[in-house]
Amino acid sequence: MNARLALLSAVTPGVAESEVFRLALQHAVGELGALGGMIHLRGPMSALRLVSTAGLPPTLTRSWEIVGQDGPLAPARALREGDGVWVPLSPAGATHSPDAAWPGTGLVALPLYSGNRGTGALSVLMDGHGEPGPGHWEFLRAVVSWTEDRMGQAPPPTGPVRPARQPEHHGERLRQSLKEVSVGSWDWNIRTGELIWDEAALELYGTLPQDYTGKVENWMRCVHPDDLPPTLAAVDRAIRTGGVFEAEYRVRKLDGTWGWTQARARPTFDEQGEPHRMIGVGWDSSEPRSARDALSRALRHMSDGFLAMDDDWRITFANLEAERTLGFSEEELFGCLLWDLPAAEQVPGLEIRCRQAAAAEKSVSFDVRLPNGRLCHLRLVPGPDGRTIYFTDVTERRRLEEERRSAERAATERAARIGELTAALAKATTSTDVVDAVARGVLPPFEASGLVVQTVEGDRLHTVGSVGYPDDVLAVLDGRERTQASPLWDAILAGTPLFLSTPQEFSAHYPELADLPARAGKQSWALLPLTASGHTFGICAVTFDHPRRLTDEERTLLTATSALVAQALERARLFDAEHTRSRELQRSLLPRGLPALPACTAAARYLPAGQGMDVGGDWYDIIPLSGGQVALVVGDVMGHGLPEAATMGRLRTAVHTLADLELPPDEIMSRLNDIVGALGEESYVTCLYALYDSTTRVCSIARAGHPPPALLHPDGTVVFPALSADPPLGAAEPPFETTEIKVPEGSVLALYTDGLVESSKREMDEGMAALAEVLRTAHTDGTVTDLERLCEQVTSALLPAGQQTADDAALLLARLHALPDSRIASWPLPKDPRAAGQARTLIRKQLAAWGLEALTPTTELLASELVGNVIRHAKGPLRLRLLHGAALICEVFDGSLTMPRIRRATETDEGGRGLQLITALSQRWGTRYTPTGKCIWTEQTLPTAPDAVPDAPREPAPDPLERMFLSLPGLGEDFDGDLDALTFGDQD
Repeated sequence: MNARLALLSAVTPGVAESEVFRLALQHAVGELGALGGMIHLRGPMSALRLVSTAGLPPTLTRSWEIVGQDGPLAPARALREGDGVWVPLSPAGATHSPDAAWPGTGLVALPLYSGNRGTGALSVLMDGHGEPGPGHWEFLRAVVSWTEDRMGQAPPPTGPVRPARQPEHHGERLRQSLKEVSVGSWDWNIRTGELIWDEAALELYGTLPQDYTGKVENWMRCVHPDDLPPTLAAVDRAIRTGGVFEAEYRVRKLDGTWGWTQARARPTFDEQGEPHRMIGVGWDSSEPRSARDALSRALRHMSDGFLAMDDDWRITFANLEAERTLGFSEEELFGCLLWDLPAAEQVPGLEIRCRQAAAAEKSVSFDVRLPNGRLCHLRLVPGPDGRTIYFTDVTERRRLEEERRSAERAATERAARIGELTAALAKATTSTDVVDAVARGVLPPFEASGLVVQTVEGDRLHTVGSVGYPDDVLAVLDGRERTQASPLWDAILAGTPLFLSTPQEFSAHYPELADLPARAGKQSWALLPLTASGHTFGICAVTFDHPRRLTDEERTLLTATSALVAQALERARLFDAEHTRSRELQRSLLPRGLPALPACTAAARYLPAGQGMDVGGDWYDIIPLSGGQVALVVGDVMGHGLPEAATMGRLRTAVHTLADLELPPDEIMSRLNDIVGALGEESYVTCLYALYDSTTRVCSIARAGHPPPALLHPDGTVVFPALSADPPLGAAEPPFETTEIKVPEGSVLALYTDGLVESSKREMDEGMAALAEVLRTAHTDGTVTDLERLCEQVTSALLPAGQQTADDAALLLARLHALPDSRIASWPLPKDPRAAGQARTLIRKQLAAWGLEALTPTTELLASELVGNVIRHAKGPLRLRLLHGAALICEVFDGSLTMPRIRRATETDEGGRGLQLITALSQRWGTRYTPTGKCIWTEQTLPTAPDAVPDAPREPAPDPLERMFLSLPGLGEDFDGDLDALTFGDQD
């Protein structure tokens, strides 16, 4: 025989079950080399209670104290399957698993039986060896068999030592017990496990009300582990036999000690004979006889009335309070039927309610009104040997409770009002918002009819807002000086509230304003000064259309409310001032108007963020450039406030400067990236720069973190060009990519910021799709012909007027126009001195074809100078181009990257005056880089026809060219305008 089994066999029968469990677990863990073990016993419901452990700390077993029999854990599975089971532990990191933090590999569990009925399970936690082998399984079954045998021979728990007593009749013993101790009643639903304890039972079984779950597991947790097995066996026996359950066991008290209790109950069965409920009582059985006598005297003299009755409702015991309330002595009450008492006969429905509770075998409590008008709270507790009734005079208690409830309701209503007002004031951003919040949150609760809020400005009062006052009265109140008699000024100067309850009281204090109450229709006033940061800056007047004397509580509430209003109004005034300054700054930084250009027709909108948001950094711009080009820009400085608006202004200026340098889009974005990077890490800017050339109908676009533009074609299709998604400015790494797209004549290009298409309720893709749909609809209904109307249609569709937005938005719509080929003339020129003469010939013919003969001399001279400079200082290829748009543009292209600059020539210098000549003859001129070199261009205003024929002939005004060269040698009044007859250094 195994040595450990031999040791177990040597244990003398009759040891306590706790010792049996301890020995079984110790030898099982030792034989298997396991980490620890535990034993669970089945409770009266589908739950297993942990009664013994070995080698396992409480931190691991705490979640295993109560195990559901239908659950997946090893003890439950072993009991269900009726055989040993091996359950691996949950993997590391598993959640909501009782064994997730356990060491080892798994649990082996075997069921425990008492006869043919499973009573529990023995479980062992294995180490790294894993599932036990056949020999270990055989050993565990032998240990389980020994445990079952010793459990059957274990003695019942020994109760406390008591003095010997004479045998008593059972009913008499119960009545005596009821007289001696506090009895707790309980009602257990055998099917659902629901357990109902009265207050005495909660105290008896050491359970706080907040810890009580109403399940039988509450009772299992408080029973001593050594006493639980026999007690559960007694419960099971009473249910199976239908007999009386009687047991004495230890329970844990509230102070953590163990005390003995007795319980007695009887099960009930339904119509099919199935056990349904068990109703019983319990009492403390650990006190000595002297203590019992003391408890009996306490019950006799306690302040609550107490009656004990048998099954026939005849009184078997009454204490002194019951005697006083019912008007009879205990001797007179003993044996009387409860319903025959005069006091009981005068309580309607008492007998019916008591009999219903007894028939249901369920405790019941209710209030009854006695004939003398007093209110009593009655509690009926049915038991196996009769009924008990507790009754308490609760007249004063109920009155105090009602007063307390009324006070609590009033406090709750006040707190709700203050909370609602506080929330409304917290949301208020402007002074008007504050007045509206006060009108909604203060006037209705106090049944007030008028409100005036004024602030001090200098020595006068200025009305911020009002409700319920005619204009003529407001005219009297507004602008009232400090020196004039006024209750408003008196409250402000005193810094304390002023309450006037009647018109007579108002007239007595302010006779010169005696007619004001009648004119305003007010008869009572609460004048509340508004003080913030120790400074009184205004007044809030709450008025009533009837005489009203406010209670102290109402005055306190209004005074507290005025403090909230003062803080909110002061904050709103600061916001109003800051908001006004920010808006003015932003308006000054955005374009005041869009230029009228031949290359595009444009309209734009800027929409600030919703109420409560500061100014943002969105901007747009149209920048006219040379050669029929135009730059379209839109950008967004993330955030709101003056710093963001200032950053937007700096960037807009930088874009203008860089665009005037005629840099390509990608280089402009690189320069902007450097500027934003120098501003600091907190700056976050997106930008899109589009360069449209009306001569080629090509739009070159570069962007940095910005949404792509929408392009509406003349046929109504809308596309979003596929652009390179470069990061925002300041975070990008140059170079930026430029995308070129061909734009049909009359197409509409829509540039926008993310605030137009994106919000907390809408993704950007959804917003872009909505924008495309609006543009298509506008093409269909013809709105696209009017860009101003189209702007309104887009903004109203994407940003409805009633919708609060968290971000500002900018929209720029541009209809792009191409310069017709008939208005463009371009020629290549040879790089030799004859090129200037060829240029003049070509210009003369082309301007004659365009009807611009008046500009021929000037244009020839400009072209001659530009071509001559290229021949002398630059390199080919050389090309001349004329553009006839809103102005006449003359362009000379060469292959050099050297830019010309104006110099101040001295009297002895032979050169250095060419660019000065160009400056004098052209409206404006400039240079720009090209992919093959550079371009120098000039622009001249087109001549206009005279409005009418003059009445008398007048001398024509001298041509600018003639004025300039009239005094030069060789040029005078005989000059006929033929520049080819002059020498420009271009002859061989």
